[in-house]
Amino acid sequence: MPISLVVEGLSAKRGEDLIFHDISFVLSAGQALVVTGPNGSGKSTLLRVLAGLLTEESGTVRLQGISSDIGHPRELCHYLGHRNAMKRELTVAENLSFWKSFMGDSAGGFGIGIEAATEALGLGGISHLPFGYLSAGQQRRMAMAKLLVAYRPVWILDEPTAALDAKADRLFAGLVERHLGAGGIVVAATHQPLGVEARELRMTGFAGLAGELV
Repeated sequence: MPISLVVEGLSAKRGEDLIFHDISFVLSAGQALVVTGPNGSGKSTLLRVLAGLLTEESGTVRLQGISSDIGHPRELCHYLGHRNAMKRELTVAENLSFWKSFMGDSAGGFGIGIEAATEALGLGGISHLPFGYLSAGQQRRMAMAKLLVAYRPVWILDEPTAALDAKADRLFAGLVERHLGAGGIVVAATHQPLGVEARELRMTGFAGLAGELV
């Protein structure tokens, strides 16, 4: 059954300050949402709440269309934050092997092999190198390979194309487009176009806490 990401009346605080409130939207299979707004407007906070890394002040986040034996619905989400979450002293293959084993595949799909994932990011043949040896752009692309080695239907991406050149931007847009075409869902905070058709949620921060869905 196709899934839907349902967010209702979501609010969150940073310390004692309310960052946003009453955020609501529904994303069906194959849909993307781009979260925009100035620095400090709550984009990253919203994504971390969606991913289950921060606790909401109020409201709900749920996935519809999943079996009742799934634990927390956010276990079906990939989160790619500002940091790459890869050990610099380990090789690329060792890093990706860890994430493939740790995450595993959720119901509905299968991850691809490590070499296939690095090839898909245009960096085949260098997975034997320590992650710390790579350039900033190569590191970001290899971090994206985590999205491919373990299947998750929902991708939550915070500035995913930071440090990427135009060619890598287009490559990543192709990955996102294929994920959506397979019935996946994407929520991405970005200052740059995502490269795919998407709805937009404009975060306004302290000045107007709710944000505007367009």
